[in-house]
Amino acid sequence: MSNSDRIITERTLTDFARDLFTAAGVPSEDAALIARVLVWSNLRGVDSHGVLRIPGYLERVRKGINNPTPNIRTITDLAAAAVLEGDGAFGQVALARAAKIAIAKATDAGIGLCLIRHATHMGSIGYFTLEIAAEGMAGIAINTSRPNMAYPGARTAGLATSPIAISVPGSTHAPLMLDMATATQSMGKIQLARDTGMALGEGWAVDADGNPTIDPNKASIPTALGGHKGGGLALMFECLTSLMVANPLIAPFLEGAPGGREHMQNGLLIAVDISKFGDVGDYAREVDRLAEAIKTLPRVDGTDEILVPGERGDRVLERRKADGIPLPDGTWNRLEEVASKLGVALPETR
Repeated sequence: MSNSDRIITERTLTDFARDLFTAAGVPSEDAALIARVLVWSNLRGVDSHGVLRIPGYLERVRKGINNPTPNIRTITDLAAAAVLEGDGAFGQVALARAAKIAIAKATDAGIGLCLIRHATHMGSIGYFTLEIAAEGMAGIAINTSRPNMAYPGARTAGLATSPIAISVPGSTHAPLMLDMATATQSMGKIQLARDTGMALGEGWAVDADGNPTIDPNKASIPTALGGHKGGGLALMFECLTSLMVANPLIAPFLEGAPGGREHMQNGLLIAVDISKFGDVGDYAREVDRLAEAIKTLPRVDGTDEILVPGERGDRVLERRKADGIPLPDGTWNRLEEVASKLGVALPETR
């Protein structure tokens, strides 16, 4: 946080975000959900997937890419699996529907899979895997998009920064939650660097000509995490999501097919009912035991504490709930511009 950041409370920012979406024609219940998920990202310190995204989301509404009133419907319904047609829905709205379906099917069958086709940006997918974990289940989420990440060895975008999130319940310890992109850093982190005026890390991205850069204003293509490892994961995620629902995103983009460069996302949510395989309490206690065992490992010089997945975000969330959420000038200025166009009053900040 810099001295120039504006500080805003969780409630105020959530209400402001909701009002922006409502003013753009998003139904109030969906607007509240999207706002809640975005602000949750800010609360956990994942500002790259927080309210920074609102101007882009609303621009897609204006262009007819995001459908504020989609006809989300189940087009395949099996005992342990389903496919949702998103109809251009906000990704958070489609994921919320998919989570309910996956949980219900897991309750009956032990495992529930819900695939999503034709939605838009899904944001912090870990929010929904934590919802599944709150039901005493293990949650897994994946989503894919059109190419925006360099394929290892190539000078141009050939893959999406497709993330994966996994959450499992703990007992006295908070749920473990991993939420990571297959890129070294996401496009949102690059946008955040632009908003804050910070340089990128070495190896995060390349420019439009495929040359490495640390200038966020020149960076246009993130690199794959671990080279071929991140690239391979992203490619296989396309096979498990987009190809599975007959809505390919990568090949049409690379082939220059009509409509192949339009924004669209596919995804999946999996819920595993732990109680069908053993005692949930025993499982959760073993999660605690595993976390504590990892945290007692000998530390390298300069490391004060070993953290397990989700722990850093949990601590940032507690701090920001108490002290407020910092928004850099670049983010605030873009939100202010959107609010002015929509006639939404700016909230108080400090």
